[in-house]
Amino acid sequence: MINTPPKHILISRTDAIGDVVLTLPMCGYIKEKLPDVEISFLGRSYTEAVINACSAIDHFINYDELLRDSYTQRISFLRKSQIDTFIHVYPDKNLGLLAAISGIPNRIGTNNRISHWFSCNNFITLSRKNSDLHEAQLNLMLLQGIGIHELPGIQEIPQYYNLTKIPVLEDRYRELLSPDKFNLILHPKSRGSAREWRLDKYSELISNIDKNRFRIFVSGTYKEKPLLTAWLKQHSNDVTDIVGALSLNQFIAFIKHADGLLAASTGPLHIAAALGIYSLGLYSNSRPIHAGRWHPIGTKSQWVEEHEHKHKSHWLHIAAEEIASIVNEWEK
Repeated sequence: MINTPPKHILISRTDAIGDVVLTLPMCGYIKEKLPDVEISFLGRSYTEAVINACSAIDHFINYDELLRDSYTQRISFLRKSQIDTFIHVYPDKNLGLLAAISGIPNRIGTNNRISHWFSCNNFITLSRKNSDLHEAQLNLMLLQGIGIHELPGIQEIPQYYNLTKIPVLEDRYRELLSPDKFNLILHPKSRGSAREWRLDKYSELISNIDKNRFRIFVSGTYKEKPLLTAWLKQHSNDVTDIVGALSLNQFIAFIKHADGLLAASTGPLHIAAALGIYSLGLYSNSRPIHAGRWHPIGTKSQWVEEHEHKHKSHWLHIAAEEIASIVNEWEK
């Protein structure tokens, strides 16, 4: 155990957007407990917009750019940054060795990963695969490595997202939003990160939503556009297509100005929850991708987990009527 209070912490989470969002409360909680500490966040290019929106983070370090440097340059960069604590939220054995070789004195990891035995010197007893805790809680447990043992409960976590540095929404996107209706975003795809609801279920939902009360948007990435084009044509009179139209910076701003979002277990769902708008997540009942581990955490977040079904399927088995009954209760 390292007893010296940290001055500059590097949090490493180099995977997807949703995972990064559920790591942000670590930063807010650290700042509450250790207000003078400097926090850097190591992430990927495609998560930069999320990380930069968090006011509890002092510096974003781009992992993709770091990889383009020589190994000697990487070591030099970390040494010059004067980082004294490295927290492996997302384990990466190569990063672990880099942190060790760079001489970072406090290297925090879990004791059940063999690669950490060779690169870390501060071990937390933690098994994500077998735990009943939420992902955000599991992340926060790693703060034991800097002496923070009292952790917030699920209901307290939303106050630690610190997503306050939201970009200004461009007029061309702001004008799409209705000042009178409930602006609802449907995000049907997940880039393969989750089990999804079939498009015909979204069609049923759209038909069961009062168009006089709701303006419906369909979002997605540019790469998902071909998967949604034909389906979107079927609903051209009922929805506004914004698939692939916005940068992540602008999409975050658009979500902030919307009123609600529906999706499977994917990044935009967690962004919506963190921003405090209505967020409804659709989940498998299978471990480890069930709602208990990955449900959205926010002041207006909700989730539905599929009921038991006899046959394994790539699709979620949730009735459209059940989802429509929840959404129709939402108010602007």
